[in-house]
Amino acid sequence: MALIPISTKIRARNAAKSISGGLIGAATVGMLRTTRYFDPVKTSDFFARVVKQIGPRLREHRIGRANLTAAFPEKSAEEIEAILMGVWDNLGRVGAEFAHIDHVWDYERDQPENSRIELSPRSIELFDQIRDDGKPALIFAAHLANWELPALAAVAHGLDTAILYRRPNIASADRIIQEMRQVNMGTLIPAGRDAPLRLAQALKDGKHVAMLIDQYLTGGVEVSFFGRKTRANPMLARLLRQVECPIHGVRIIRLPGGRFRGELTEEVQPVRDADGKIDIQGTTQAITSVVESWVREHPEQWLWLHRRWRLG
Repeated sequence: MALIPISTKIRARNAAKSISGGLIGAATVGMLRTTRYFDPVKTSDFFARVVKQIGPRLREHRIGRANLTAAFPEKSAEEIEAILMGVWDNLGRVGAEFAHIDHVWDYERDQPENSRIELSPRSIELFDQIRDDGKPALIFAAHLANWELPALAAVAHGLDTAILYRRPNIASADRIIQEMRQVNMGTLIPAGRDAPLRLAQALKDGKHVAMLIDQYLTGGVEVSFFGRKTRANPMLARLLRQVECPIHGVRIIRLPGGRFRGELTEEVQPVRDADGKIDIQGTTQAITSVVESWVREHPEQWLWLHRRWRLG
Protein backbone atom coordinates (compact mmCIF):
# COMPACT_ATOMS: atom_id res chain seq x y z
CA MET A 1 0.00 0.00 0.00
CA ALA A 2 1.42 3.39 -1.02
CA LEU A 3 2.13 5.82 1.79
CA ILE A 4 0.62 9.29 1.55
CA PRO A 5 3.25 12.03 2.16
CA ILE A 6 2.79 13.96 5.39
CA SER A 7 2.76 17.27 3.48
CA THR A 8 -0.16 16.01 1.41
CA LYS A 9 -2.04 14.98 4.55
CA ILE A 10 -1.45 18.42 6.09
CA ARG A 11 -2.66 20.19 2.96
CA ALA A 12 -5.76 18.00 2.87
CA ARG A 13 -6.45 18.64 6.54
CA ASN A 14 -6.03 22.38 6.08
CA ALA A 15 -8.29 22.32 3.03
CA ALA A 16 -10.94 20.43 5.01
CA LYS A 17 -10.70 22.98 7.82
CA SER A 18 -11.02 25.81 5.30
CA ILE A 19 -14.10 24.26 3.72
CA SER A 20 -15.63 23.53 7.13
CA GLY A 21 -14.89 27.05 8.33
CA GLY A 22 -16.39 28.48 5.16
CA LEU A 23 -19.58 26.48 5.61
CA ILE A 24 -19.90 27.47 9.27
CA GLY A 25 -19.19 31.08 8.37
CA ALA A 26 -21.82 31.05 5.63
CA ALA A 27 -24.34 29.51 8.02
CA THR A 28 -23.54 32.15 10.66
CA VAL A 29 -23.91 34.99 8.15
CA GLY A 30 -27.18 33.56 6.86
CA MET A 31 -28.58 33.07 10.36
CA LEU A 32 -27.69 36.62 11.45
CA ARG A 33 -29.12 38.20 8.31
CA THR A 34 -32.31 36.14 8.48
CA THR A 35 -32.87 36.71 12.20
CA ARG A 36 -32.97 40.47 11.64
CA TYR A 37 -36.33 40.08 9.88
CA PHE A 38 -38.09 38.61 12.93
CA ASP A 39 -39.40 40.11 16.14
CA PRO A 40 -36.37 40.35 18.49
CA VAL A 41 -38.18 39.32 21.69
CA LYS A 42 -39.92 36.31 20.12
CA THR A 43 -36.68 35.30 18.41
CA SER A 44 -34.85 35.56 21.73
CA ASP A 45 -37.40 33.23 23.34
CA PHE A 46 -37.06 30.76 20.46
CA PHE A 47 -33.25 30.73 20.51
CA ALA A 48 -33.28 30.25 24.28
CA ARG A 49 -35.54 27.18 23.97
CA VAL A 50 -33.37 25.66 21.24
CA VAL A 51 -30.06 26.23 23.03
CA LYS A 52 -31.48 24.81 26.28
CA GLN A 53 -32.18 21.60 24.35
CA ILE A 54 -28.75 21.41 22.74
CA GLY A 55 -26.47 22.81 25.46
CA PRO A 56 -26.73 19.99 28.02
CA ARG A 57 -25.50 17.52 25.38
CA LEU A 58 -22.21 19.39 24.88
CA ARG A 59 -18.91 19.05 26.73
CA GLU A 60 -19.23 22.68 27.82
CA HIS A 61 -22.10 21.61 30.05
CA ARG A 62 -19.73 19.38 32.00
CA ILE A 63 -17.20 22.21 32.22
CA GLY A 64 -19.90 24.52 33.51
CA ARG A 65 -21.05 21.99 36.09
CA ALA A 66 -17.49 21.53 37.37
CA ASN A 67 -16.97 25.30 37.57
CA LEU A 68 -20.22 25.89 39.44
CA THR A 69 -19.58 23.01 41.85
CA ALA A 70 -16.17 24.52 42.65
CA ALA A 71 -17.56 28.05 43.02
CA PHE A 72 -20.65 27.09 45.06
CA PRO A 73 -19.83 23.94 47.06
CA GLU A 74 -22.84 24.65 49.28
CA LYS A 75 -25.32 24.29 46.40
CA SER A 76 -27.09 21.02 45.62
CA ALA A 77 -26.77 19.19 42.31
CA GLU A 78 -30.30 20.34 41.44
CA GLU A 79 -29.41 23.98 42.11
CA ILE A 80 -26.28 23.69 39.96
CA GLU A 81 -28.29 22.23 37.05
CA ALA A 82 -30.88 24.99 37.37
CA ILE A 83 -28.15 27.62 37.12
CA LEU A 84 -26.67 25.85 34.10
CA MET A 85 -30.01 25.88 32.31
CA GLY A 86 -30.15 29.61 32.98
CA VAL A 87 -26.69 29.93 31.43
CA TRP A 88 -27.85 28.18 28.24
CA ASP A 89 -31.04 30.27 28.21
CA ASN A 90 -28.99 33.44 28.41
CA LEU A 91 -26.55 32.29 25.74
CA GLY A 92 -29.36 31.58 23.30
CA ARG A 93 -30.79 35.03 23.90
CA VAL A 94 -27.41 36.68 23.34
CA GLY A 95 -27.20 34.97 19.95
CA ALA A 96 -30.64 36.19 18.92
CA GLU A 97 -30.02 39.70 20.22
CA PHE A 98 -26.78 40.04 18.31
CA ALA A 99 -28.68 40.07 15.04
CA HIS A 100 -30.46 43.21 16.31
CA ILE A 101 -27.42 44.71 18.02
CA ASP A 102 -27.75 48.05 16.23
CA HIS A 103 -30.99 48.86 18.05
CA VAL A 104 -30.98 46.78 21.24
CA TRP A 105 -29.87 49.73 23.39
CA ASP A 106 -33.30 51.38 23.68
CA TYR A 107 -33.04 54.06 26.34
CA GLU A 108 -34.77 57.45 26.39
CA ARG A 109 -33.56 59.71 29.16
CA ASP A 110 -36.74 61.78 28.99
CA GLN A 111 -39.00 58.71 29.00
CA PRO A 112 -37.21 55.97 30.94
CA GLU A 113 -40.49 54.21 31.70
CA ASN A 114 -40.94 53.52 27.97
CA SER A 115 -37.40 52.23 27.47
CA ARG A 116 -36.10 48.69 27.17
CA ILE A 117 -33.13 49.65 29.36
CA GLU A 118 -33.18 50.65 33.02
CA LEU A 119 -30.49 52.94 34.46
CA SER A 120 -30.30 54.19 38.03
CA PRO A 121 -29.93 57.95 38.57
CA ARG A 122 -26.43 57.33 39.96
CA SER A 123 -25.35 55.38 36.87
CA ILE A 124 -26.57 58.22 34.65
CA GLU A 125 -24.71 60.70 36.83
CA LEU A 126 -21.51 58.66 36.55
CA PHE A 127 -21.85 58.31 32.76
CA ASP A 128 -22.20 62.09 32.49
CA GLN A 129 -19.28 62.63 34.86
CA ILE A 130 -16.76 60.51 32.96
CA ARG A 131 -17.99 61.93 29.65
CA ASP A 132 -17.51 65.55 30.74
CA ASP A 133 -14.47 65.45 33.06
CA GLY A 134 -11.96 65.77 30.22
CA LYS A 135 -10.11 62.64 31.33
CA PRO A 136 -9.60 59.26 29.71
CA ALA A 137 -10.96 56.26 31.62
CA LEU A 138 -10.57 52.50 31.75
CA ILE A 139 -13.84 50.56 31.77
CA PHE A 140 -14.11 46.83 32.39
CA ALA A 141 -17.01 44.46 31.83
CA ALA A 142 -17.69 40.73 32.08
CA HIS A 143 -19.54 38.01 30.17
CA LEU A 144 -22.80 38.70 32.01
CA ALA A 145 -26.30 38.86 30.47
CA ASN A 146 -25.61 40.43 27.05
CA TRP A 147 -21.95 41.45 27.19
CA GLU A 148 -22.18 43.42 23.92
CA LEU A 149 -24.39 46.04 25.57
CA PRO A 150 -21.77 47.92 27.66
CA ALA A 151 -20.13 49.11 24.43
CA LEU A 152 -23.51 50.31 23.15
CA ALA A 153 -24.15 52.07 26.45
CA ALA A 154 -20.86 53.96 26.26
CA VAL A 155 -21.53 55.32 22.78
CA ALA A 156 -25.20 56.02 23.51
CA HIS A 157 -24.15 58.23 26.43
CA GLY A 158 -21.63 60.18 24.41
CA LEU A 159 -18.37 58.55 25.53
CA ASP A 160 -15.55 58.60 22.99
CA THR A 161 -14.70 54.92 23.33
CA ALA A 162 -12.15 52.40 22.08
CA ILE A 163 -13.24 48.77 22.53
CA LEU A 164 -10.88 45.80 22.71
CA TYR A 165 -12.48 42.77 21.06
CA ARG A 166 -11.49 39.28 19.93
CA ARG A 167 -12.07 38.39 16.29
CA PRO A 168 -13.99 35.20 15.43
CA ASN A 169 -11.81 32.51 13.85
CA ILE A 170 -13.97 32.43 10.72
CA ALA A 171 -13.28 35.36 8.39
CA SER A 172 -16.74 35.57 6.81
CA ALA A 173 -18.41 35.62 10.23
CA ASP A 174 -15.90 38.24 11.38
CA ARG A 175 -16.89 40.56 8.54
CA ILE A 176 -20.61 40.62 9.27
CA ILE A 177 -20.01 40.83 13.03
CA GLN A 178 -17.76 43.84 12.51
CA GLU A 179 -20.37 45.44 10.25
CA MET A 180 -22.99 45.10 12.99
CA ARG A 181 -20.70 46.24 15.78
CA GLN A 182 -19.37 49.28 13.96
CA VAL A 183 -22.82 50.85 13.75
CA ASN A 184 -22.64 52.26 17.29
CA MET A 185 -19.77 50.70 19.25
CA GLY A 186 -17.04 53.30 18.94
CA THR A 187 -13.52 52.43 17.75
CA LEU A 188 -12.96 48.66 17.61
CA ILE A 189 -9.42 47.42 18.34
CA PRO A 190 -8.85 43.70 17.69
CA ALA A 191 -6.82 41.73 20.23
CA GLY A 192 -3.31 41.18 18.95
CA ARG A 193 0.30 42.17 19.38
CA ASP A 194 -0.28 45.84 18.67
CA ALA A 195 -3.45 46.11 20.79
CA PRO A 196 -1.69 47.38 23.96
CA LEU A 197 0.03 50.15 21.98
CA ARG A 198 -3.21 51.17 20.27
CA LEU A 199 -5.15 51.13 23.54
CA ALA A 200 -2.47 53.18 25.32
CA GLN A 201 -2.56 55.72 22.50
CA ALA A 202 -6.35 55.87 22.76
CA LEU A 203 -6.00 56.74 26.47
CA LYS A 204 -3.40 59.40 25.67
CA ASP A 205 -5.87 60.83 23.14
CA GLY A 206 -8.46 61.13 25.92
CA LYS A 207 -10.63 58.20 24.92
CA HIS A 208 -12.41 55.75 27.23
CA VAL A 209 -10.92 52.29 26.77
CA ALA A 210 -13.19 49.30 27.48
CA MET A 211 -12.54 45.56 27.66
CA LEU A 212 -13.89 42.25 28.98
CA ILE A 213 -11.61 40.95 31.73
CA ASP A 214 -13.18 37.77 33.14
CA GLN A 215 -11.70 34.84 31.21
CA TYR A 216 -8.65 32.70 31.93
CA LEU A 217 -5.46 33.94 30.29
CA THR A 218 -2.44 31.67 29.98
CA GLY A 219 0.50 33.78 31.10
CA GLY A 220 -1.78 36.19 32.98
CA VAL A 221 -1.27 37.25 36.57
CA GLU A 222 -2.45 35.03 39.42
CA VAL A 223 -5.67 36.12 41.14
CA SER A 224 -8.29 34.57 43.36
CA PHE A 225 -11.78 34.05 41.95
CA PHE A 226 -14.41 32.41 44.17
CA GLY A 227 -11.60 31.49 46.58
CA ARG A 228 -9.59 29.56 43.98
CA LYS A 229 -6.44 30.56 42.16
CA THR A 230 -6.65 31.35 38.47
CA ARG A 231 -5.00 33.66 35.95
CA ALA A 232 -6.42 36.89 34.62
CA ASN A 233 -5.52 39.38 31.90
CA PRO A 234 -3.41 42.19 33.43
CA MET A 235 -3.79 44.50 30.42
CA LEU A 236 -6.04 47.00 32.18
CA ALA A 237 -3.60 47.41 35.09
CA ARG A 238 -0.64 47.69 32.71
CA LEU A 239 -2.40 50.41 30.73
CA LEU A 240 -3.14 52.21 33.98
CA ARG A 241 0.57 52.17 34.81
CA GLN A 242 1.19 54.01 31.52
CA VAL A 243 -1.73 56.43 31.70
CA GLU A 244 -3.26 56.97 35.13
CA CYS A 245 -6.99 57.60 34.91
CA PRO A 246 -10.26 56.54 36.60
CA ILE A 247 -11.37 52.88 36.47
CA HIS A 248 -15.05 51.95 36.34
CA GLY A 249 -16.88 48.67 35.87
CA VAL A 250 -20.06 48.34 33.85
CA ARG A 251 -22.45 45.42 34.01
CA ILE A 252 -25.70 44.44 32.38
CA ILE A 253 -28.42 42.52 34.21
CA ARG A 254 -31.03 40.66 32.18
CA LEU A 255 -34.62 41.36 33.25
CA PRO A 256 -37.88 39.62 32.25
CA GLY A 257 -39.61 40.60 29.03
CA GLY A 258 -36.49 41.27 26.97
CA ARG A 259 -35.39 44.16 29.18
CA PHE A 260 -32.05 45.00 30.82
CA ARG A 261 -30.61 47.03 33.66
CA GLY A 262 -27.28 48.78 33.16
CA GLU A 263 -25.06 49.75 36.08
CA LEU A 264 -21.83 51.74 36.20
CA THR A 265 -19.74 51.29 39.34
CA GLU A 266 -18.16 53.98 41.42
CA GLU A 267 -14.48 54.52 40.65
CA VAL A 268 -12.46 51.40 41.51
CA GLN A 269 -9.31 52.35 43.38
CA PRO A 270 -6.10 50.79 42.05
CA VAL A 271 -3.59 49.06 44.30
CA ARG A 272 -0.11 50.59 44.55
CA ASP A 273 3.25 49.12 45.47
CA ALA A 274 5.70 50.48 48.05
CA ASP A 275 7.02 53.00 45.50
CA GLY A 276 3.53 54.30 44.70
CA LYS A 277 3.40 52.66 41.26
CA ILE A 278 0.34 50.76 40.08
CA ASP A 279 0.57 47.20 41.42
CA ILE A 280 -0.33 45.02 38.42
CA GLN A 281 -1.39 41.93 40.35
CA GLY A 282 -3.17 43.84 43.11
CA THR A 283 -5.15 46.02 40.70
CA THR A 284 -6.08 43.02 38.56
CA GLN A 285 -7.30 41.31 41.73
CA ALA A 286 -9.36 44.37 42.67
CA ILE A 287 -11.31 44.35 39.41
CA THR A 288 -11.61 40.54 39.48
CA SER A 289 -13.22 40.84 42.92
CA VAL A 290 -15.79 43.28 41.51
CA VAL A 291 -16.65 40.76 38.79
CA GLU A 292 -17.00 37.99 41.38
CA SER A 293 -19.51 40.09 43.32
CA TRP A 294 -21.52 40.56 40.12
CA VAL A 295 -21.48 36.85 39.30
CA ARG A 296 -22.56 35.90 42.83
CA GLU A 297 -25.69 38.03 42.41
CA HIS A 298 -26.73 36.50 39.06
CA PRO A 299 -24.77 33.28 38.48
CA GLU A 300 -27.20 32.08 35.82
CA GLN A 301 -26.27 35.08 33.66
CA TRP A 302 -22.50 34.49 33.58
CA LEU A 303 -20.68 32.39 30.98
CA TRP A 304 -19.52 29.41 33.07
CA LEU A 305 -18.74 27.32 30.00
CA HIS A 306 -14.99 27.92 29.75
CA ARG A 307 -12.27 26.51 32.02
CA ARG A 308 -11.87 29.39 34.46
CA TRP A 309 -9.58 27.55 36.89
CA ARG A 310 -6.45 25.71 35.73
CA LEU A 311 -4.16 26.08 38.70
CA GLY A 312 -3.57 23.78 41.67
